[in-house]
Amino acid sequence: MWLWCASLLALRVERSGTPFYLFLCWNLFLAWIPWWAGQAFRASSRRGSSAARQLAWFALWLLFLPNAPYILTDLLHLAPRPPIPLWFDLALLLSYAGTGLLLGYASLLEVQAALEERFGQVTGWGIAAGSLFLSGFGIYLGRFRRWNSWQALTDPAGIFRDISDRLLDPTSHPHPVTVTLVFGGGLFLGYAALRLLTVDTCDYF
Repeated sequence: MWLWCASLLALRVERSGTPFYLFLCWNLFLAWIPWWAGQAFRASSRRGSSAARQLAWFALWLLFLPNAPYILTDLLHLAPRPPIPLWFDLALLLSYAGTGLLLGYASLLEVQAALEERFGQVTGWGIAAGSLFLSGFGIYLGRFRRWNSWQALTDPAGIFRDISDRLLDPTSHPHPVTVTLVFGGGLFLGYAALRLLTVDTCDYF
């Protein structure tokens, strides 16, 4: 999928002579980070690494997880841009968005499996659901407030102030609530369907 996305983008740049959609490469790179962190978290859990190391990998995974489904919102950039056909740009955006979403779900499969091995299914599913709704809130912060995951490390005070203003007075800020519920709910239902069609089915057969 990564090669397919890169090929479509390279073809578009060559045909249009403009680098407009190159930002998709950066967004997809950010979507790889939770996948890597999820793999490292499960590996450290299996090895019995220190709690501090496991917590660090988990925190890195959770911090960057919203970047994976965030690419879905890049569909807002879809508009006629001749000479490239609109259908081609739609295929390009859907390819990047689908790959990002798959990376996010794949990382959550690893993290949930590690959590269930130690704490059981209820805890695993609880954290899985919570992380996806937090991703919905992360999408709001990224798309509408223009924060990114790096700024949680470089400007944590600024993000904290922005978040606290909205959490302390949710009735005056309904937008973050609705965006979180809609995106979080959709992400959770999609992930639950993926588990039903893959993990549980494979276990059955």
